[in-house]
Amino acid sequence: MAHLDWLSVSVAEILEGKRVCVCGGAGGVGKTTTSAAIALGMAARGAKVAVVTIDPARRLANALGLAELDNEPSRVEPERLERAGIELDGELWAMMLDPKRTFDELIDRVAPDPARAAEIKRNRVYEQLSTAVSGSQEFTAIAKLYELEQRAEFDLLVLDTPPSRSALDFLDAPTRLSSFLEGRALKAFTRPTGAGMRIVGRGAAPLLAALRRVTGVDLLADLTTFFGLLGDMTSDFSLRAASVEQMLRAPTTAFLLITSPQHDSIDETLWFRRTLEEGGLPFAGVVANRVHHDLLGDRDPGDVERLLGRTLNADLADRVAQNFYDYHAMARRDEQNLARLAQELDGRPLLAIPQLDDDIHDIAGLLAIHRYLFASDSERTRLIANVVA
Repeated sequence: MAHLDWLSVSVAEILEGKRVCVCGGAGGVGKTTTSAAIALGMAARGAKVAVVTIDPARRLANALGLAELDNEPSRVEPERLERAGIELDGELWAMMLDPKRTFDELIDRVAPDPARAAEIKRNRVYEQLSTAVSGSQEFTAIAKLYELEQRAEFDLLVLDTPPSRSALDFLDAPTRLSSFLEGRALKAFTRPTGAGMRIVGRGAAPLLAALRRVTGVDLLADLTTFFGLLGDMTSDFSLRAASVEQMLRAPTTAFLLITSPQHDSIDETLWFRRTLEEGGLPFAGVVANRVHHDLLGDRDPGDVERLLGRTLNADLADRVAQNFYDYHAMARRDEQNLARLAQELDGRPLLAIPQLDDDIHDIAGLLAIHRYLFASDSERTRLIANVVA
């Protein structure tokens, strides 16, 4: 297995000195379970870690054995983890971001008084803005991540993102929403209605049409009232957007991409990596999930049938052997695809997690993944050997 050489760096080494780990990648490659396993491993090594998801499917809660997650971090009981066979020197916390609730909390913080905050949240434009405007949900989610980072309660935040192209929307959201709030539309409507409309002049109709498209509200009064209520609060949004961007580009942040060994998933990962680096975001490495390891090596495939034929009837031996050959073919395919990925990564970290017998849906499964992510070279070789055996 030539690609064992790619596994020389553990996640603990990658995340040394980091405060934020953003896990991104295509859909269906195990980002949620990998994020949780990373958080579990760092907590086992003494860090106070919060793993954060915006996945409404609640897979993270299920993986951690919790009934549900809230919009604030909740501690995973150490006793629950000890029963599964892992003791933590640190603490593991988890939460699921609620964009609407986070937006409400943000308005509460930046509004000059509770009455103004309540009036904004009752406005029909705000109801649409906080749930439907492009970038608003992602903006508030990443603003929550920033809030947690600024509170300095945790040594590390591990973020589980949506599928990769949506994740880039997530990362671009601060700039996009800030541009919307600072644009001509808002500035026109924050003036008294008559003056604002005179400034907009003939552009009023297309301007209002654009606002209707993004808000779903067709009432000039609601728009004017909403933007008027925001007033100077927009400067706070802009400052937060700039601070969020600074956090994401900081050397204490690491973007770790999660993939599978399949061709399309690797293409998506390489695209994501290029996009991150072009945007000045700190790419840290790749984790490849569900890798089929070559169980046959250079041995003659006929040996399998001959060996099976000693203990099984001919028909069953033939079917078992065929299944073995199919697995061998997938392993060779995975090895070729990962070799291409490693070459494109040009020496950047690449970790592989083998195809496990069972789906990961509980703490025991997370512990299995954790062992591969945090193993030393000798430990990892032994783990892979056990899979092969």
